[in-house]
Amino acid sequence: MTEEHFLPLAYTHPLNGNSVNVSSPSNIALIKYWGKHKRQLPKNPSLSFTLDHCCTTTQVGYQKIEKDTGAAFGFSVSLDGRPAPGFEPKIEQFFGRIEKYVPFIKDFKFKIETSNSFPHSSGIASSASGMSALALCIVEMEREMRPDMSEDFSRQKASFLARLGSGSACRSIDGPLVIWGKHYDLDSSSDLFGLKYQGKVNPIFDQYQDTILVVDRGEKQVSSTVGHNLMNNHPYAVGRFEQANERIISLLDILAEGDLNAFMKLVESEALTLHAMMMTSSPYFILMK
Repeated sequence: MTEEHFLPLAYTHPLNGNSVNVSSPSNIALIKYWGKHKRQLPKNPSLSFTLDHCCTTTQVGYQKIEKDTGAAFGFSVSLDGRPAPGFEPKIEQFFGRIEKYVPFIKDFKFKIETSNSFPHSSGIASSASGMSALALCIVEMEREMRPDMSEDFSRQKASFLARLGSGSACRSIDGPLVIWGKHYDLDSSSDLFGLKYQGKVNPIFDQYQDTILVVDRGEKQVSSTVGHNLMNNHPYAVGRFEQANERIISLLDILAEGDLNAFMKLVESEALTLHAMMMTSSPYFILMK
Protein backbone atom coordinates (compact mmCIF):
# COMPACT_ATOMS: atom_id res chain seq x y z
CA MET A 1 0.00 0.00 0.00
CA THR A 2 1.25 3.50 -0.87
CA GLU A 3 0.33 7.02 0.21
CA GLU A 4 -1.77 7.42 -2.97
CA HIS A 5 -4.23 4.94 -1.45
CA PHE A 6 -5.39 7.77 0.87
CA LEU A 7 -5.95 10.43 -1.77
CA PRO A 8 -9.60 11.54 -1.78
CA LEU A 9 -12.27 10.49 -4.24
CA ALA A 10 -15.08 12.82 -5.26
CA TYR A 11 -17.26 14.03 -2.40
CA THR A 12 -20.88 13.16 -3.09
CA HIS A 13 -22.71 14.75 -0.14
CA PRO A 14 -22.58 18.16 1.57
CA LEU A 15 -21.59 18.77 5.16
CA ASN A 16 -24.80 19.48 7.04
CA GLY A 17 -23.53 19.83 10.61
CA ASN A 18 -21.30 22.42 12.23
CA SER A 19 -19.14 20.41 14.62
CA VAL A 20 -17.71 16.98 15.42
CA ASN A 21 -16.65 15.65 18.81
CA VAL A 22 -14.20 12.79 19.40
CA SER A 23 -12.33 11.26 22.35
CA SER A 24 -9.08 9.45 21.59
CA PRO A 25 -6.66 7.66 23.95
CA SER A 26 -2.94 7.94 24.37
CA ASN A 27 -0.73 4.87 24.22
CA ILE A 28 2.43 3.54 25.81
CA ALA A 29 5.02 1.82 23.63
CA LEU A 30 6.28 -1.53 24.88
CA ILE A 31 8.74 -1.77 22.00
CA LYS A 32 9.83 1.83 21.40
CA TYR A 33 10.21 3.76 18.16
CA TRP A 34 13.06 6.25 18.28
CA GLY A 35 14.30 7.76 15.06
CA LYS A 36 12.39 8.67 11.92
CA HIS A 37 12.98 9.52 8.28
CA LYS A 38 11.24 11.21 5.35
CA ARG A 39 7.71 12.33 6.31
CA GLN A 40 7.12 10.90 9.78
CA LEU A 41 8.18 7.34 8.92
CA PRO A 42 9.72 5.18 11.68
CA LYS A 43 13.18 3.72 11.47
CA ASN A 44 12.03 0.71 13.46
CA PRO A 45 8.65 -0.91 14.20
CA SER A 46 6.97 -0.38 17.57
CA LEU A 47 4.22 -2.04 19.58
CA SER A 48 2.01 -0.31 22.14
CA PHE A 49 -0.70 -0.76 24.73
CA THR A 50 -3.61 1.67 24.32
CA LEU A 51 -4.37 3.67 27.49
CA ASP A 52 -8.13 3.92 27.32
CA HIS A 53 -8.51 6.26 30.34
CA CYS A 54 -5.75 8.69 29.32
CA CYS A 55 -7.73 10.52 26.67
CA THR A 56 -7.92 13.74 24.74
CA THR A 57 -11.44 14.97 23.96
CA THR A 58 -11.61 17.31 21.00
CA GLN A 59 -14.50 19.23 19.52
CA VAL A 60 -13.98 20.77 16.11
CA GLY A 61 -16.48 23.42 15.09
CA TYR A 62 -16.36 24.37 11.42
CA GLN A 63 -17.75 27.18 9.32
CA LYS A 64 -17.62 27.44 5.54
CA ILE A 65 -15.31 30.17 4.25
CA GLU A 66 -17.22 32.23 1.68
CA LYS A 67 -14.14 33.71 0.02
CA ASP A 68 -10.40 33.19 0.02
CA THR A 69 -8.88 35.19 2.87
CA GLY A 70 -5.31 34.52 1.76
CA ALA A 71 -4.46 32.69 4.98
CA ALA A 72 -3.01 29.19 4.72
CA PHE A 73 -5.53 27.66 7.13
CA GLY A 74 -8.19 29.23 9.31
CA PHE A 75 -8.41 27.92 12.86
CA SER A 76 -8.26 28.75 16.55
CA VAL A 77 -7.31 26.31 19.30
CA SER A 78 -7.96 26.15 23.04
CA LEU A 79 -6.92 23.73 25.78
CA ASP A 80 -9.17 23.26 28.80
CA GLY A 81 -11.20 26.33 27.84
CA ARG A 82 -8.21 28.68 27.49
CA PRO A 83 -6.58 29.91 24.26
CA ALA A 84 -3.51 27.80 23.38
CA PRO A 85 -1.50 29.73 20.78
CA GLY A 86 1.49 27.50 21.49
CA PHE A 87 -0.29 24.68 19.65
CA GLU A 88 -0.88 26.71 16.51
CA PRO A 89 2.45 26.09 14.70
CA LYS A 90 2.12 22.31 15.11
CA ILE A 91 -1.49 22.31 13.87
CA GLU A 92 -0.55 24.60 10.98
CA GLN A 93 2.18 22.15 10.02
CA PHE A 94 -0.23 19.22 10.41
CA PHE A 95 -2.84 20.82 8.14
CA GLY A 96 -0.14 21.51 5.55
CA ARG A 97 0.91 17.86 5.56
CA ILE A 98 -2.61 16.43 5.29
CA GLU A 99 -4.17 18.93 2.85
CA LYS A 100 -3.32 16.68 -0.09
CA TYR A 101 -5.42 13.89 1.42
CA VAL A 102 -8.32 15.99 2.79
CA PRO A 103 -8.35 19.10 0.55
CA PHE A 104 -11.68 20.31 1.94
CA ILE A 105 -9.93 21.63 5.05
CA LYS A 106 -8.99 24.78 3.07
CA ASP A 107 -12.71 25.55 2.67
CA PHE A 108 -13.47 25.87 6.39
CA LYS A 109 -12.55 27.88 9.43
CA PHE A 110 -12.11 25.63 12.45
CA LYS A 111 -12.60 26.18 16.16
CA ILE A 112 -10.62 23.43 17.91
CA GLU A 113 -11.44 22.93 21.59
CA THR A 114 -9.51 20.22 23.38
CA SER A 115 -8.96 18.85 26.88
CA ASN A 116 -6.93 16.02 28.40
CA SER A 117 -7.74 13.63 31.22
CA PHE A 118 -4.06 13.78 32.24
CA PRO A 119 -1.38 16.49 32.60
CA HIS A 120 -0.18 17.89 29.27
CA SER A 121 3.48 17.26 28.29
CA SER A 122 4.14 15.08 31.35
CA GLY A 123 5.37 12.10 29.34
CA ILE A 124 2.00 10.40 28.68
CA ALA A 125 2.08 11.30 24.97
CA SER A 126 -0.56 14.01 24.79
CA SER A 127 0.55 14.61 21.20
CA ALA A 128 -0.53 11.05 20.38
CA SER A 129 -4.01 11.41 21.83
CA GLY A 130 -4.36 15.01 20.65
CA MET A 131 -3.36 14.46 17.05
CA SER A 132 -5.31 11.22 16.78
CA ALA A 133 -8.43 12.98 18.10
CA LEU A 134 -8.01 15.80 15.59
CA ALA A 135 -7.42 13.33 12.75
CA LEU A 136 -10.55 11.39 13.72
CA CYS A 137 -12.60 14.61 13.69
CA ILE A 138 -11.41 15.45 10.18
CA VAL A 139 -12.12 11.94 8.91
CA GLU A 140 -15.61 12.13 10.44
CA MET A 141 -16.20 15.22 8.33
CA GLU A 142 -14.96 13.39 5.26
CA ARG A 143 -17.22 10.41 5.97
CA GLU A 144 -20.25 12.69 5.96
CA MET A 145 -19.25 13.84 2.49
CA ARG A 146 -18.43 10.30 1.40
CA PRO A 147 -20.97 7.96 3.06
CA ASP A 148 -19.59 4.99 1.11
CA MET A 149 -16.32 5.15 3.06
CA SER A 150 -16.08 2.00 5.19
CA GLU A 151 -15.42 2.05 8.93
CA ASP A 152 -12.21 0.05 8.48
CA PHE A 153 -10.85 2.37 5.81
CA SER A 154 -11.82 5.49 7.74
CA ARG A 155 -9.90 4.32 10.81
CA GLN A 156 -6.93 3.37 8.66
CA LYS A 157 -6.98 6.81 7.06
CA ALA A 158 -7.30 8.47 10.48
CA SER A 159 -4.20 6.57 11.60
CA PHE A 160 -2.39 7.62 8.42
CA LEU A 161 -3.30 11.28 8.94
CA ALA A 162 -2.54 11.21 12.68
CA ARG A 163 0.96 9.95 11.91
CA LEU A 164 1.63 13.12 9.93
CA GLY A 165 0.95 15.15 13.07
CA SER A 166 2.74 12.93 15.58
CA GLY A 167 4.29 9.57 14.78
CA SER A 168 2.99 7.73 17.83
CA ALA A 169 -0.51 9.18 17.26
CA CYS A 170 -1.10 6.56 14.57
CA ARG A 171 -1.08 3.93 17.35
CA SER A 172 -3.95 5.66 19.21
CA ILE A 173 -6.73 4.96 16.74
CA ASP A 174 -7.19 1.33 17.79
CA GLY A 175 -6.30 -1.01 20.61
CA PRO A 176 -5.63 -2.72 22.90
CA LEU A 177 -2.37 -3.61 21.07
CA VAL A 178 -1.13 -1.76 17.99
CA ILE A 179 1.90 -2.33 15.76
CA TRP A 180 3.32 0.50 13.68
CA GLY A 181 6.22 0.10 11.28
CA LYS A 182 7.10 -2.38 8.59
CA HIS A 183 8.46 -5.64 10.00
CA TYR A 184 9.98 -8.32 7.79
CA ASP A 185 8.07 -11.12 9.58
CA LEU A 186 4.68 -9.37 9.74
CA ASP A 187 3.19 -9.17 6.25
CA SER A 188 0.41 -6.68 7.01
CA SER A 189 2.58 -4.23 8.98
CA SER A 190 3.15 -0.77 7.50
CA ASP A 191 5.16 2.38 8.05
CA LEU A 192 2.15 4.42 6.92
CA PHE A 193 -0.33 3.63 9.70
CA GLY A 194 -0.81 1.65 12.91
CA LEU A 195 -2.34 -1.82 12.76
CA LYS A 196 -4.42 -3.46 15.47
CA TYR A 197 -2.66 -6.66 16.49
CA GLN A 198 -4.92 -9.63 15.78
CA GLY A 199 -2.67 -12.45 16.99
CA LYS A 200 -2.95 -14.57 20.10
CA VAL A 201 -2.69 -12.74 23.44
CA ASN A 202 -2.90 -14.59 26.75
CA PRO A 203 -5.98 -13.48 28.78
CA ILE A 204 -3.69 -12.57 31.69
CA PHE A 205 -2.90 -9.32 29.84
CA ASP A 206 -6.58 -8.36 29.71
CA GLN A 207 -6.24 -7.26 33.33
CA TYR A 208 -3.17 -5.11 32.80
CA GLN A 209 -3.44 -1.47 33.85
CA ASP A 210 -1.03 1.41 33.64
CA THR A 211 -0.57 3.30 36.90
CA ILE A 212 0.92 6.77 36.47
CA LEU A 213 2.74 8.61 39.24
CA VAL A 214 3.22 12.28 38.39
CA VAL A 215 6.40 13.54 40.06
CA ASP A 216 6.64 16.80 38.10
CA ARG A 217 3.82 18.62 36.30
CA GLY A 218 6.27 20.66 34.24
CA GLU A 219 6.89 20.07 30.56
CA LYS A 220 9.69 17.74 29.52
CA GLN A 221 12.94 19.51 28.72
CA VAL A 222 13.57 18.04 25.26
CA SER A 223 10.86 17.54 22.64
CA SER A 224 10.39 14.16 20.99
CA THR A 225 11.09 15.74 17.59
CA VAL A 226 14.54 16.89 18.73
CA GLY A 227 15.23 13.48 20.27
CA HIS A 228 14.25 11.59 17.13
CA ASN A 229 16.50 13.76 14.98
CA LEU A 230 19.49 12.94 17.17
CA MET A 231 19.24 9.32 16.00
CA ASN A 232 20.27 10.34 12.47
CA ASN A 233 23.98 10.26 13.29
CA HIS A 234 23.81 8.19 16.45
CA PRO A 235 26.74 5.74 16.81
CA TYR A 236 24.45 2.95 18.08
CA ALA A 237 21.44 3.58 15.82
CA VAL A 238 21.84 0.61 13.48
CA GLY A 239 22.20 -1.86 16.33
CA ARG A 240 19.17 -0.35 18.08
CA PHE A 241 16.95 -0.65 15.00
CA GLU A 242 17.95 -4.30 14.56
CA GLN A 243 17.27 -4.94 18.25
CA ALA A 244 13.77 -3.44 18.02
CA ASN A 245 12.88 -5.72 15.08
CA GLU A 246 14.05 -8.77 17.00
CA ARG A 247 12.26 -7.72 20.18
CA ILE A 248 8.92 -7.29 18.40
CA ILE A 249 8.90 -11.03 17.66
CA SER A 250 10.10 -11.90 21.16
CA LEU A 251 7.34 -9.80 22.72
CA LEU A 252 4.62 -11.30 20.52
CA ASP A 253 5.71 -14.77 21.70
CA ILE A 254 5.64 -13.57 25.31
CA LEU A 255 2.16 -12.07 24.89
CA ALA A 256 0.88 -15.37 23.49
CA GLU A 257 2.45 -17.43 26.28
CA GLY A 258 1.51 -15.11 29.15
CA ASP A 259 5.02 -15.17 30.61
CA LEU A 260 4.86 -12.17 32.97
CA ASN A 261 8.48 -12.37 34.13
CA ALA A 262 9.71 -12.31 30.53
CA PHE A 263 7.28 -9.48 29.76
CA MET A 264 8.55 -7.33 32.63
CA LYS A 265 12.19 -8.03 31.79
CA LEU A 266 11.81 -7.11 28.12
CA VAL A 267 9.62 -4.03 28.61
CA GLU A 268 11.87 -2.61 31.32
CA SER A 269 14.92 -3.21 29.12
CA GLU A 270 13.17 -1.35 26.30
CA ALA A 271 12.58 1.66 28.55
CA LEU A 272 16.22 1.69 29.67
CA THR A 273 17.43 1.25 26.09
CA LEU A 274 15.48 4.33 25.04
CA HIS A 275 17.09 6.36 27.82
CA ALA A 276 20.50 4.95 26.85
CA MET A 277 20.00 6.24 23.29
CA MET A 278 19.23 9.71 24.68
CA MET A 279 22.22 9.68 27.02
CA THR A 280 24.61 8.68 24.22
CA SER A 281 23.30 11.14 21.63
CA SER A 282 25.35 14.17 20.62
CA PRO A 283 24.31 16.40 22.24
CA TYR A 284 23.13 14.06 24.98
CA PHE A 285 20.21 14.61 27.33
CA ILE A 286 18.60 12.90 30.33
CA LEU A 287 14.83 12.56 30.42
CA MET A 288 14.54 10.61 33.67
CA LYS A 289 13.21 12.22 36.83
